[in-house]
Amino acid sequence: MFKVNIEFIKPGMILAKTLQNIDGQILLSAGVKFKDNYIQKLKELGITHVYIDTKETSDIVIEDVICDQNRFEAKKAIKDVMEDLYMGRRIQLEQVSYTISNILDDLLGNRDILLNLSDIKAADEYTFAHSVNVCVLSLITGIAMGYNRERLEKLGVGAILHDIGKIWIPKEILNKPGKLTDDEYKKVKRHPKVGYDMIKRYDHISSLSAVVVLTHHERYDGRGYPLGKKGEEIHEFARIVAIADVYDALTSDRVYKSKMFPHEAVEYLISMGGHQFDYEIVKKFIVHVAAYPLGTMVVLNTGEKGVVVKLDQAYPNRPTIRCMYGVDGERYDGFKELNLIDYPSITIIEVLEKLE
Repeated sequence: MFKVNIEFIKPGMILAKTLQNIDGQILLSAGVKFKDNYIQKLKELGITHVYIDTKETSDIVIEDVICDQNRFEAKKAIKDVMEDLYMGRRIQLEQVSYTISNILDDLLGNRDILLNLSDIKAADEYTFAHSVNVCVLSLITGIAMGYNRERLEKLGVGAILHDIGKIWIPKEILNKPGKLTDDEYKKVKRHPKVGYDMIKRYDHISSLSAVVVLTHHERYDGRGYPLGKKGEEIHEFARIVAIADVYDALTSDRVYKSKMFPHEAVEYLISMGGHQFDYEIVKKFIVHVAAYPLGTMVVLNTGEKGVVVKLDQAYPNRPTIRCMYGVDGERYDGFKELNLIDYPSITIIEVLEKLE
């Protein structure tokens, strides 16, 4: 399987990964052939990418670092918390703690983690999917930094709740396609304090988790908000979540911007290390994030086009490529594979949204 932009899906292509909404409803099952009305419906739901199968890629299995059930339950848990807060009900955090524990079980059982974020986000569940991705990314980083389980659980709770203050920001501001006015931006900047004020009332939420909600938009150089803290003044948990938050936002399609590819987001984090972000944490973070995830379509400097089929954590920028198109643009009769570790002169020069 490999990931393709929905704009390039054609009738007859085969869906490789089942699509579900946040309520567990199956939108389209793996193995189904696309029809025009299926494609249109997915576009209406705000789904921008899907995984498809071809005979050359049917053996490529893209595993998430957490199981589908745990990801689904985590999105449902944060959705329930946000709805309860919005309706003025007391939030039930037991489910959040339970799902964080399950996510940790998945991650701690796989010490050689190289992240392929394979979750497909629908537009109306972006906030929930983003919260879970930030949680997973933060926990992977915490594991890399040697945190014990108790510390990881507190980090995970803060990470998954980091954006709860956004429930009070009008959707027309959150989803505005154009530039925000000064007044709109002031409203957005209130969400860390609003979220913090909401959860600090709950005695069983650690103060370390709460400080993540308050300070995840602080920046290492002191130019963040709401407190203008800098460097070591910002709690380490918040410095981790700041990196995870920005990475997932950069690699997600939104109404007001197109996504970056993972390798571009990694380069951005490196360039901002020591400025916006703690560079020592950035270095821990990028070791476990695939710059070219499995199923990514690429162009090589030879002119050949193919799909990433294997990763090497020791050499994250040198994956194995299954080439399906030659230098002349003609499709190979079959394919050939190149492990870029063995071919130092061959490099990836472009990431594609379609192969043809």
